[in-house]
Amino acid sequence: MRVVLDNCVPRTLLRPLALPDATTVGDLGWADLDDGPLLDRLATVCDVFVTADQNLPFQQRLDARPFATVVIAARTNRVADLLPLVDGIRAAVAQAHPGMILRVPR
Repeated sequence: MRVVLDNCVPRTLLRPLALPDATTVGDLGWADLDDGPLLDRLATVCDVFVTADQNLPFQQRLDARPFATVVIAARTNRVADLLPLVDGIRAAVAQAHPGMILRVPR
C-alpha cells in the first residue's frame, strides 16, 4: 500500500508508522502545490493520503479520488501529539479503499 503524508504531518512520523511504502509530499517534490493540484498528482502515486488538515474533506471532493484519505485529529500536529495515534493510523491505512475518508481518532 503506497502511503503519502501531507506537509502538515511531520516527516519524522514515518519511522514510528513503519509503513513499508510510505513517503511525504515534500519527498515527492510537491510541497508547494495547492490542495487541488496536489490531490490530482497523488492520484498517480498513492493508495492512501494521510493529512492533519481537518478542513480538507470540506474543501475538496475526496470521495471521488482513486485513493483513500486518513484525516488525523490531534490537539496539534507535533509528533508528541501524533505518536499516540500511530496504531489508529496504521489500522485506518489497513482498511482503506479508494474514495474512503477515515478519521483517526474516530
